[in-house]
Amino acid sequence: MGELLHQRGWRTSFTVTERVNAWAALVSAIERGYSDDIYEYTNDLYCRNSLHEAWILLDEHIVQLWTPRIKALDDRYRAATVDDDGQALDQFHRLPGPDLWWWRRHPRILTGHFGRSLRSAGAIGTDPDAA
Repeated sequence: MGELLHQRGWRTSFTVTERVNAWAALVSAIERGYSDDIYEYTNDLYCRNSLHEAWILLDEHIVQLWTPRIKALDDRYRAATVDDDGQALDQFHRLPGPDLWWWRRHPRILTGHFGRSLRSAGAIGTDPDAA
């Protein structure tokens, strides 16, 4: 997958496993309370973009093999985030097209500097640090 995307202008090549693992790590971090800054968060979301863009390039066997795992991670991401049609993230990063739905959500748990940044853009969420 990575080599095909690299030929289409992506900077680096990668495997499906690497991108799925990156998406899993981001989802887990969001569930715990994302602790990097807003710009690192928007950068991290691109791991899901790469899976979306690569899916049409992959053979059917690979798609069937990985789809259940990605769908499960997507479900966890939806549960750990709030749909605001991208209003909060759009203050920090131009939103991509509407088919990239993960850009139109923000984490439910808003903690630290990351949480303050999103709250300043109108995001609503819980802050476990504000007890």
